[in-house]
Amino acid sequence: MGRPKYFTPSEVAVHNTVDDLWVSFLGKVYDLTPLCEKYKGDVLLKPIIQSAGKDISHWFNPKLKDIRTHVDPLTGCVIPYCPNGRFVHIPPPYPDSFWANDFGRPWWKDDGYLVGILSKKTRSIKIINTLTSQEQVIEVCSEEIMTEILDRYVKYNAHAASYTWKYDGRNLDMSMTLEDNQIPDEDEEFYKLSMNDDTFLQAIHLFFNDDLTEA
Repeated sequence: MGRPKYFTPSEVAVHNTVDDLWVSFLGKVYDLTPLCEKYKGDVLLKPIIQSAGKDISHWFNPKLKDIRTHVDPLTGCVIPYCPNGRFVHIPPPYPDSFWANDFGRPWWKDDGYLVGILSKKTRSIKIINTLTSQEQVIEVCSEEIMTEILDRYVKYNAHAASYTWKYDGRNLDMSMTLEDNQIPDEDEEFYKLSMNDDTFLQAIHLFFNDDLTEA
């Protein structure tokens, strides 16, 4: 089984329309576009559409990994807690002969919608191409290994795999994370010192494999 794909919150946020709708909850990322297509025009889609591109972990009980519940003060019954209104696959609070519960597994328990893992911590890194002197700052997931970071960088440099990646004069192990490559995450320290621009970011240097001579 391959490694899971990690996403930053900003990557989830761009999928924010009914035709391209992602959400995250409880540390995972889901593409609910097929659900929106299936229930197009249904009023029960409204809370989901309003939450497009956002994290909806507050809808769920993290221990049970299921929708939060509360006691209805009128009936004393335990019912789903839906602060934004009832949504797809949530039963009505009272018996309803029109309620069709033949949909099988509710969408929040259906891994068919799962596309990856939400990063617990993102970080920015500066990548410097020593051949062209091009600098690029990209946001990455701290859980990603260097080959996955390379995949993010390829759109800026299609030949990125033809370079040797170095930090502080050391060749990086492309099968390891930034932290495992001893590239510390200094975001918190920068924040404390109000060093919030990109000037002081740790720089990874790329050396073209035909030109690995260093001064």
